[in-house]
Amino acid sequence: MHRHALTALVLAGSLLSGCDMIGGALGIESPEKVAAAREAEGKAVGGACRNAARGIEDCFALNKKADKAAVFAGWREMNDYMRENKIDAVPSQVTTQVATTKADAAGDDAPKASPAADKPAAKGDGAKRAKPKDS
Repeated sequence: MHRHALTALVLAGSLLSGCDMIGGALGIESPEKVAAAREAEGKAVGGACRNAARGIEDCFALNKKADKAAVFAGWREMNDYMRENKIDAVPSQVTTQVATTKADAAGDDAPKASPAADKPAAKGDGAKRAKPKDS
């Protein structure tokens, strides 16, 4: 009788120890895993926004479903990292292309300014311009 009770106890213990593995295999996530994944995703979004030279308000507006505290934490961590390592932000090219495409689709006939026109002229740029070739 003891042998059957011991076998049942060992079997029950081994089944219970595999609950996390079984739950994960069935697609059932624990609340702790969901919260950790949500926080990690928010930090990644915030870091990407900072690296793309987006303000935190823009980042919140573009990612309404993300956890704001996690987004801010990621944005701040990336900001500190970029300052410490003197890394320049890399502005997003996709949003510029999307804005241009939307303006074209709307039938906007106004001349488009080139990206270089938005940048301030560097000191002495006028004297360094190439002269057109005479053909």
